[in-house]
Amino acid sequence: MQDEQIIELYWTRSQQAIQETADKYGGFLGKISWNILCNREDAEECVNDTYLRAWNAIPPTRPSAFQTWLARIIRNLSLDRWKQRQADKRGGGMELLLGELEDCIPASRGRPDRVLEDQALADLIGAFLRQLSQENRRIFLRRYWYGEPVADIASGLGCGQGKIKSSLYRTRQGLRTYLEKEEIAL
Repeated sequence: MQDEQIIELYWTRSQQAIQETADKYGGFLGKISWNILCNREDAEECVNDTYLRAWNAIPPTRPSAFQTWLARIIRNLSLDRWKQRQADKRGGGMELLLGELEDCIPASRGRPDRVLEDQALADLIGAFLRQLSQENRRIFLRRYWYGEPVADIASGLGCGQGKIKSSLYRTRQGLRTYLEKEEIAL
């Protein structure tokens, strides 16, 4: 079923909308959540919460890129869940991803006055990513937005893990340099 048809089911408040969403995007959403949480039960709960959020948001929202819209919901829900159960030890999952980025992204202090600064930072990162080649942008987003393991990215692109690691390293270094030129304190 096409996305427009699924969205129309939400608009008419048909329960079939959730089933169609699950059939088409359930695996995709589950993988994003799993990549962040590494816990089957939590990932399944986040997927179900995504369906509920979609049900509550449509209408009045009519997403133009339904898959991307759902991905943003599941990612945010999964990150919230991860923060709730974050362990003290460092070693994998989101801790590892955030650790890779900590040298090139300033830490958010969670203060209300940081909201505008965080939005400005997001805009700068978006501008930086648009300057990258399509392949490097795809690698960066698959790693740091979708939380995919390096091995999965390499397999999906038909290349070695070394190439992916090198690309990520160069991209992080480029991002750091770009943000320093924009006078963002790291």
